[in-house]
Amino acid sequence: MSQAAIAKKQDLVDLASTKFKEAASVVVVDYRGLTVEEVTNLRKQLRDAGIQMKVIKNSVLSRAAQAAGLEGMDDVFKGPTAVAFSNDDVVAPAKIIAEFAKEATALEIKGGVIEGRVSSAAEMNSLATMPDRDGLLSMLLSVLQAPVRNTALAIKAVAESKEEVA
Repeated sequence: MSQAAIAKKQDLVDLASTKFKEAASVVVVDYRGLTVEEVTNLRKQLRDAGIQMKVIKNSVLSRAAQAAGLEGMDDVFKGPTAVAFSNDDVVAPAKIIAEFAKEATALEIKGGVIEGRVSSAAEMNSLATMPDRDGLLSMLLSVLQAPVRNTALAIKAVAESKEEVA
């Protein structure tokens, strides 16, 4: 193999390793059996959510994962593999892919990485059932508003009872 080819492969490994390190979450999928139209549709949905999906050779992914300090991913990198990288939202890639897999049953989550920790397919599927970032923020806001709302209702009840007495 020529030096140029080796250098090019090393650049690919370095790029993939950087993506693994920077990603909030990574979802590894087997896309065998999907039509070109289905893959294009999935890529569009992911891209609209700010997620990048790449098809990368398993040997490159394996070396990149090792370079990023992610041990135990060699079993995941078997067969046709696509990888979805999300730098912002941890839940979004798993959620979008799991929803898409309901219609396109050929799509299968093989595993991934959640905030720097290697995760199984089961963990990735359970992550997909969690609310997304906006849903979690609205739940937090609701919890934070509850004491204020309850205090306001108590003050209103006291005021109304004093009006009835007067």
